[in-house]
Amino acid sequence: MGMSVGAPRGAGGHRRRGRKQALMSEINVTPFVDVMLVLLIIFMVAAPLMTVGVPIDLPETQAKALNSDTQPITVSVNNEGQIFLQETEIPIDEVVPKLEAIAQAGYEERIYVRGDKAADYGTVMRVMARISAAGFRNLGLVTLQEQDT
Repeated sequence: MGMSVGAPRGAGGHRRRGRKQALMSEINVTPFVDVMLVLLIIFMVAAPLMTVGVPIDLPETQAKALNSDTQPITVSVNNEGQIFLQETEIPIDEVVPKLEAIAQAGYEERIYVRGDKAADYGTVMRVMARISAAGFRNLGLVTLQEQDT
């Protein structure tokens, strides 16, 4: 049996005795990126489901949709005559003071009135008249586009 002439046996069989291996100090971001992508997909799927809180059956018209970048203030009247500011139910007497408080806070002055097609026409008109009398001029009615059948 012959002995090889190389590194001494007591060195653990490593040939590079003087240099130690550096520890890997990098963070593995692959699991983090995987989790973020899954969360992104979940939010992309769930976001369209969270758009409107008050269920209203809107009437249909042939008007074209308006392009907008910001979320407008929405006043809704459901088929029972209840009035909602965004998703919060309010009495008709509080519509104008709440809109004025929102306008003073610097939010969008565009106001959309959504009236259920089964709602009392008079209730929708009273809401619009109060908003208009308070000095809000950028007022619109929300409808659905008619489908050709």
